[in-house]
Amino acid sequence: MRSVVYSKPGDSSVLTVEERPLPQPGRGEVRVRVVVSGVNPTDWKARAGGTYGDGLPFPEITPNQDGAGVVDAVGEGVDTLHEGDRVWLYMAAASRPTGTAQEYTVVPASRAVALPEGTSLDVGASLGVPAMTAHRALTTHEDGPSRLAPGALEGRTVLVAGGAGAVGHAAIQLARWAGATVISTISSQEKAALATAAGAHHTVNYRDEDAAARIREIAPDGVDIVVEVSIPQNAQLVADVLANHGVVSIYANNGGDEATLPIRPNMSVNARYQFLLLYTIGDRALSAAAEDVTAALRDGVLPVGEDAGLPLTRFALEDTAAAHDAVEGDAVGKVLIDVAGE
Repeated sequence: MRSVVYSKPGDSSVLTVEERPLPQPGRGEVRVRVVVSGVNPTDWKARAGGTYGDGLPFPEITPNQDGAGVVDAVGEGVDTLHEGDRVWLYMAAASRPTGTAQEYTVVPASRAVALPEGTSLDVGASLGVPAMTAHRALTTHEDGPSRLAPGALEGRTVLVAGGAGAVGHAAIQLARWAGATVISTISSQEKAALATAAGAHHTVNYRDEDAAARIREIAPDGVDIVVEVSIPQNAQLVADVLANHGVVSIYANNGGDEATLPIRPNMSVNARYQFLLLYTIGDRALSAAAEDVTAALRDGVLPVGEDAGLPLTRFALEDTAAAHDAVEGDAVGKVLIDVAGE
């Protein structure tokens, strides 16, 4: 089978396409014929040394955590999936040497989730890191909810920073599905159109207007949940708009690794700052996210494509290096790799 691999950290030039033996699933595992692989910032950052440093935990690594395809072999002890099942994958390469940038991949059965009938593999490959991160960000408020479903966020206001990104896009969709009023900050009219297409009720251009004043105009009592991509840049804005007992769910370090938080405004509203990383949130949170995201799929809630607010940029498997470069270069929307036909 064709597999994209690297054996040392570095820029995208370390990625090569090689022939590798067909892997066999062990106990509790399934083998998936990958049709579409999804690329996330975590993929190029791990390849570049941001996760492992100067060494690698395995002699050779195949990148990419997310993808979608068809189960074609089932290991002993697996009764939740069967050959022929269409699935979406998450954390395929977490603590494992092989991700989804190859024609077949073996994953624990828990990381392969059956796609509801009618859900495309493009949608499946666009879930994983973005959708599950968004789910966690929306379920960290001290007064709940801990799960998402229609009505779970009724009466709450959610602010999504950077609603045109993949996590922001999923957060808008899931928050809207759960009944929240959704506000998204954006930097251009084009990105406002994407956030609106995703389902945001309101968009605020932080470059052209007083963002805090506009958000307070929309939500006089403040924002209950902030899905935050850049707390170094947005710390003051967040403090200015948080509701009493509001939570700021921080899922990325865009803008740097250090932030200065204004103490008094946060103290006055009993603010909570919740950092989150998908790879360490634990099995219970991962299972809850997988179940709720799949329920949202059954309701038709997580479409992709420009009309849905998440433009798709596609590459061939041989061009995985270019796909990584596109994500590193902040390509708008979602970058997908076409591995094989369905």
